[in-house]
Amino acid sequence: MVVFLKVAGHTVNRKRVQRLMREMGLAGMAPGPNTSRPHPEHKTYPYLLRGVPIVRPNQVWSTDITYIRLAHGFAYLVAIIDWYSRRVLSWRISNSMEAVFCVDCLEDALRNHGRPEIFNSDQGAQFTSAVFTDVLTREGIVISMDGRGRAFDNIFVERLWRSVKHEDVYLNGYATMGELLVGLTKYFVFYNGERPHQSLGQTTPDIVHRTAVGGGAMIVDKFPRAVDTSPVPLRSTGDVSTAEARSDTTATAKAKANTGQRRPAASEVECTT
Repeated sequence: MVVFLKVAGHTVNRKRVQRLMREMGLAGMAPGPNTSRPHPEHKTYPYLLRGVPIVRPNQVWSTDITYIRLAHGFAYLVAIIDWYSRRVLSWRISNSMEAVFCVDCLEDALRNHGRPEIFNSDQGAQFTSAVFTDVLTREGIVISMDGRGRAFDNIFVERLWRSVKHEDVYLNGYATMGELLVGLTKYFVFYNGERPHQSLGQTTPDIVHRTAVGGGAMIVDKFPRAVDTSPVPLRSTGDVSTAEARSDTTATAKAKANTGQRRPAASEVECTT
């Protein structure tokens, strides 16, 4: 804006432009805070959901963080969603990126909705922190994490953020944390219980989650595995053969790669006269 004004013949410094923009309620459209910054010392986990059909509630949950611009600064929203029904199971807002509000959201979802078989997140420092992963490990939940730069691995939460912002946040322009809390409380009640979803046959997440009928999801696997099984053993199916099958497949592939005969050394070459 300073450069634009200078070209137009108005010499003004950056701080004055910032003050005037605040007073007029204007804000740039540049990207906001990075909410998925990894921690170099935290353990990360592989992505386990590509090509896996989601056929029941509480099979897979996932989470993510997004930012919401307020009149002065940002608020951060975390939510946990059930993949089968698209139901928002729990959510929290915070004015900082500390892991504690993510852990509180997770504990609330577990307390009120049981536990999933797989829990997916991105590789942000909040979700790779020990305080967060220890809760999942304590509950015997398999951990899955998006690949770096692969937004489609967690597409269902990304779609939730689009709905929240376009249907509520941008329309209401919340100025304070209090206003945001009240507004999001109303919106998520509407989203779960009243808003029809095309992917659910024009019914609501509450109904699909309660009846276990009409939902489902799958991240398409463009590079299928050699073994057509689930990538992790699931409690509901008792399938524990996957890891063994994958190990056998890997061993077979290595064996085939090593079947070529060794080229004889110079001292082993048979000479004939």
